[in-house]
Order: sequence, then structure tokens, then C-alpha cells
Amino acid sequence: MKTRSFIAAALCLAVMLSQFGCVREVYSYDVSPNAAPSAAISLSSWMATLPDQVSLSQLSLPGSHNAAARFEHIGGTARCQALTISEQLQAGIRFLDIRCRHTDDGFVIHHGYVYQNMDFDDVMKACTKFLEQYPSECVIMSIKEEYTPAHNTRSFERTFDAYARHYAGKWYLGATVPTLQQARGKIVLLRRFTAQQLPKGIDASGGWGRNTTFTINSREARLRVQDQFVVPDDHAKWTCSTALLTEARDRNPDALYINFTSGYRPALFSIPNIKHVANTMGTYIKEYFTSHPRGRFGIIAMDFADASKSSLIITTNYPPGGRPPVLTYALNKGK
Repeated sequence: MKTRSFIAAALCLAVMLSQFGCVREVYSYDVSPNAAPSAAISLSSWMATLPDQVSLSQLSLPGSHNAAARFEHIGGTARCQALTISEQLQAGIRFLDIRCRHTDDGFVIHHGYVYQNMDFDDVMKACTKFLEQYPSECVIMSIKEEYTPAHNTRSFERTFDAYARHYAGKWYLGATVPTLQQARGKIVLLRRFTAQQLPKGIDASGGWGRNTTFTINSREARLRVQDQFVVPDDHAKWTCSTALLTEARDRNPDALYINFTSGYRPALFSIPNIKHVANTMGTYIKEYFTSHPRGRFGIIAMDFADASKSSLIITTNYPPGGRPPVLTYALNKGK
């Protein structure tokens, strides 16, 4: 009863603070044995508790599908996230799915034809500012060309190269999946566009399956991906997701697993309903990681990613036994 009273009091305090504009969200999770008893680990810097030698392929990593898609013309058709890029990173998200329209020799952010009111510089500034503040962390960034290119004098690759030069020193562009020591403080490129000059990130450009589960093999990296994005049946979608979660836990220790729990339900006239699928998958994700608190599950890319789901996924990186410390998340409004 004392524990319940404490939790209730904490929640009331969070609500009161939010009304005064001081704090937007406050969470506290008792999850990990990698710190001293009662120690608090911020979701902004949770990777600091992990050893340098661990490969990113050996971790469970919360991620966001269409990470910058926060705007839409018709409800439920294009918006995939509520949190900004900066807020996602503070909430423990470490995989960002970024969709770039190539126009005027630059990248602007789209979800399909819907412009997301930001360009690639906005994404990079959010990521580099975060990594400068928290150099123990890294961000895996998937970059994919989106919608119709327009008014360009060079290839998508050459435009990316211009951004890479502008943000020199901020990238890990190796073709192999790095260790945390190699990746700390950097953006790890997962490349979903073709390239002539190599290496240029982890190559995911060839053989990306459409609406299925598939494997991409190269000399440098092996990827296992579930990306069934058309979801007429929520249970079937979750079955595909859990099949890859089970495989990631039990097999192929060197493969990088990427599990998109995102998708849309086709509605009248094939208009997508993203939020319906996101709500169902969010419930399934919480239930699954509550009952599977330990293990290696790969990247879990979510719609409407948040701190509560992120914390459950992060928890699985720590071995069983011992006293778990507290994962905390406190986000100031407007930051």
C-alpha cells in the first residue's frame, strides 16, 4: 500500500507541474542491475551503463518508424509520432527512420507526399546537439529517399555526401555494425539508398522486401527485417512481429534485427488508418516486454514511440538478478 501511495503521489506531482508548464512528462522505472542500489539512470544516457565492447547488433534498441512524421492533412493518414526528434532521443529512442525528399539539391522531410515542416538540417541539428550533450549515446539513422525528386543537379548520394561533409566527425559510416565504443557520440548510418563510393554506412539498399519479413546479406553485415506495413489484421501483424522478436532472442547473434511494429489498416477507398494499428501494437508491445524482461530483441521501430514503451525495451539489455536501478525521464516543456 505504501508503494501504491508513493506512485499515486508522484503522478499527482507530475500532473501539477505540467499544469504550470514546468514539466511535460515524468516517469520512473525500476529496471536494471547495472548500477548501485537506488541509483537513477536517465533515459537520455542509458547507454552509458553498457560496456564498450558490446555490438549494436547484440542490444535491444527502441526506435521510431517515420521518426519526423508529425503532420498530416487528414487525421490518421500520415502522422506517425507525437514527440519531436529531440524528445524521442531524450525518451531513450536510439533508432530513427528518416525519409528524405530530394529537391533543389537538398533533403526535406516527407511522409509520402506530405511535407513534415522540416528539412534534414533540422534532423541533424537535433541529433548532434543531443550527442554533444550525451556523448555516451549513439543514434542509428536509417535514411531512405521519399516521394518524387525535383529540381536536382546531382544524385541523392551526392547530396548526402554534402551533408556528411558539413557534419564531418558526427557520423559512423563504416559498413559493419559497430561496437558501442566505435559508435558513441555518433550517428550510425543505415543506408537505404544506392551508393557508388563505399563504404557509406551499413548497406540496406539491396533487396528491401515489400510488406514482408526478409534478409539482406552483404560481406560486411547481415540484416533481418520485418516490415509488414499493410495491416488488415492486427493479430497477424503482431504474429509477424513476435516471430522476429523470438528469432532475435534465440538465433543469429551477429545479425542486426530491425522489427517494424508500425503499419496502417486500409480503410474506405484505401485511405490508411495509422493510429488504429499504433494503438493496438502499443498495447501488445507493453504486454510483451513486461512478460519478457530480459534478452536481446534487436531494433523495435514503433509508431508513437514514447518513454513508457522505450523503458520496457531498454530493460531487456540488463542481465537478470540483482537490484534494478531506476530509469528516469523528465522532459521540460518547449525544450
